[in-house]
Amino acid sequence: MPTYQYLAIDTGGRERKGALTAGAEDAARELLRAKGLLPVRLSVSDRATVAETGPARAPLFEKKLSTKQLTLFTRQLSTLIAVSPLEESLRSISQQSEKEHVRRITASVHAGVVEGRRLGVALGAEAKSFPPLYRAMVAAGEGSGAMAEVLTRLADLLERQAEVRSKIVTALVYPIMLALVALLIVTGLMVFVIPKVVEQFDNMGQELPLLTRITIGTSDAMVAYGPFLLVAIVIGVAVFIRAMANDAFRLRFDRSLLNVPLIGRLIREVNAARLARTLSTVVSNGMPLLDGLAVTARTIHNRAVRAACLSIVERVNEGGSLSAAMRATGLFPPLLVHMATSGEQSGQLDIMLSRAADYMEREFDAFTSGALSLLEPAIIVVMGGMVAMIVLSILLPIMQLNTLAIG
Repeated sequence: MPTYQYLAIDTGGRERKGALTAGAEDAARELLRAKGLLPVRLSVSDRATVAETGPARAPLFEKKLSTKQLTLFTRQLSTLIAVSPLEESLRSISQQSEKEHVRRITASVHAGVVEGRRLGVALGAEAKSFPPLYRAMVAAGEGSGAMAEVLTRLADLLERQAEVRSKIVTALVYPIMLALVALLIVTGLMVFVIPKVVEQFDNMGQELPLLTRITIGTSDAMVAYGPFLLVAIVIGVAVFIRAMANDAFRLRFDRSLLNVPLIGRLIREVNAARLARTLSTVVSNGMPLLDGLAVTARTIHNRAVRAACLSIVERVNEGGSLSAAMRATGLFPPLLVHMATSGEQSGQLDIMLSRAADYMEREFDAFTSGALSLLEPAIIVVMGGMVAMIVLSILLPIMQLNTLAIG
């Protein structure tokens, strides 16, 4: 019996690698499931050994394909293999790439294919550039004989994910930059302008207005304790980043984010749409639902939502339905649960999940547009109000001095 090298995911979401002996690939998958492991990739030992050991020898800081480069590679490959052999297609992509690391990675995959490995296994030699979901979908496409169609769907999936990320960045960058500019302006006024103005008020011999005294007190505190506050902020950020490396803390933090008004809703909608879109793609490519769920869960960045996805894997593995498992988590929108139920009943799960993803992405666009339309003017109003208060605190003593001079 052949020996299979496997990559699987345990119930905790961790990767497990090893080898087992079985009469056929289906039998090997059943053996893994009996051990509580969800198979992601199986390959005959003599073909997989080099691919599995390749990433371990890679340099620590070696460049990988960016999302844009991976999408372009996938789109080019899906187009070329429709008219030319796989080896020639990979060679063409490697030769026309302008970036050195892209040529190296593509050449490495091409070499693996030339040596007789299947494409899904050859991609494992560059695991940093080709995530498990990508490799699993390619392997499913090879098994079904629809490689070009699978690669086209993969390219579409990557482009949609990039589009969502771009919208999130666009939604956040402008308000953050506006808030930072406002903070810098106010800080500059309080630290550099107010102390100079205070010198002019020292010889007035009159009690300053309350607003002016408050402004001067705040300015003195910022000048005296500002450096310490800045150091404390830097230390706090460093401690927070270090704490985020701890799985338990990261899980608690991500779970707390889901309870924040507006932000929690945004995170749930984005992750639910990502789950629906990815799961729709892997199911339409013929990948088993359990395997698709296992690799899809790893694409979710929020640890609380990822834990919910892994609980869905366990429930489905025990014989439950996908929609019931989603409903039990309490994290996914009712629309997604309803569409999953309809898909399971009609046998069109991939279509229903795709429609749910389309709707949730449109909801996300509408939500971010509405939030930005309120947030941007609010920041401007707050900034203008603070500057106005500072200017007024300076003008009030001047007006008081003029009144005394006239009197």
